[in-house]
Amino acid sequence: MNDSDEAISHFDARFIAWLRRSIRWAVRVLAVLMMLVIWWGVADVIYVLVERMMAHPYMLLNISDILATFGAFMAVLIAIEIFVNIVSYLQDDVIHIKVVLATAFMAVARKVIVLDYQETSAAYVYATAALVMALSIAYWLVAIRERPDPPTPH
Repeated sequence: MNDSDEAISHFDARFIAWLRRSIRWAVRVLAVLMMLVIWWGVADVIYVLVERMMAHPYMLLNISDILATFGAFMAVLIAIEIFVNIVSYLQDDVIHIKVVLATAFMAVARKVIVLDYQETSAAYVYATAALVMALSIAYWLVAIRERPDPPTPH
């Protein structure tokens, strides 16, 4: 290895370190933005509830109102899960697949909860069911892999 190779590798190391710092700052900005999205989502949940309860007949919710409220709640919970993903990346510098799968599962669960089965094709319902099953199996496999080994008997 000559002096020019050493200089290039030193430059590359500094450049990669700068790139990593830059990405960490981008992730910090995403965390702040996600926090704002969560608070806007909470405000939206409050707005949806108040709007639905102030419509005639007052203080009563029909099934579509309840589903709209559930959808708004679930959207906030998904945003919180995404925030957890961002924070765990900042803390550990690695993406935790179990948290990502839980977030995806929550997003699909939200879709299932607010799905209007009278307006949805059977193929869409089957595809959603397959997605729920695939995410469930993936989460189970990750959870099994992360479980500590049982103690061996003496």
